[in-house]
Amino acid sequence: MLIVVALVLIVLGSIVFHLLSPWWWTPIASNWDYIDDTLVITFWITGAVFAAIVLFMAYCVLKFRHRPGHKAEFDPENKRLEWWLTGVTAAGVAAMLVPGLFVWKQFVTVPEEATELEVFGQQWSWAYRLPGADGVLGTADAEWVNGENPLGVNPHDRFGKDDLIVEGGEIYLPVDQPVKLLLRSIDVLHNFYVPEFRAKMDMVPGMVTYIWFTPTRTGNFEVLCAEYCGTAHPFMRGYVTVVEAEEYQEWLQEQLTFEEYASNARAAQPVQLAEN
Repeated sequence: MLIVVALVLIVLGSIVFHLLSPWWWTPIASNWDYIDDTLVITFWITGAVFAAIVLFMAYCVLKFRHRPGHKAEFDPENKRLEWWLTGVTAAGVAAMLVPGLFVWKQFVTVPEEATELEVFGQQWSWAYRLPGADGVLGTADAEWVNGENPLGVNPHDRFGKDDLIVEGGEIYLPVDQPVKLLLRSIDVLHNFYVPEFRAKMDMVPGMVTYIWFTPTRTGNFEVLCAEYCGTAHPFMRGYVTVVEAEEYQEWLQEQLTFEEYASNARAAQPVQLAEN
């Protein structure tokens, strides 16, 4: 009986804890509430299965406990039970997978009006590149990375000369405007993750991956690297600041273009050499 009571208390305690728990999802700040909905569906389905299995174990312990005069019955096959278990399991798995398929289709379908923004990850910092006045990002490749060109922008691409270079780990975004993040890494695996946005994606060296989202409220949100990338991985952090459109345009005017950035870097080299 102690085992039966303990199993029942485990189920009741788990339900009460999750209903009253203060540890819940971080308040969302993007259009991806679909992801929260999918997590909730998965959570309740797996929770119901957990409760059913543990309570069934308690029932079996109680019903089939040893009692004088009772003899165990050997029944190795039960086709009816097997069909029931197969059907219920298939229905549960489908209920968890189907919503995810719809969400994934939305996740990879970028709106035409989305602004492109490149995120550049390396041990252990973030940098960004935005399209300049022409509205087009120039091409980039790891072969162009050097001291004057830390993001590897193609210096021969006319569309890249006015691209805006943002270092220091902080980027501004306008509220209620969809944005597509092009994710690049120059060294090891990284993962761009803002918990309030719910969207995250690995950054694979040699590839350009992407995610998109629409910020829905203004504020300052921390960027985390969600893929272990070396000894200073916990310190690879930055910030996304979501502001109104007017403030965003003012911030853009303060950023250096790639041409200006490279020119400043070349001008600083003789001074550094002289100091050395």
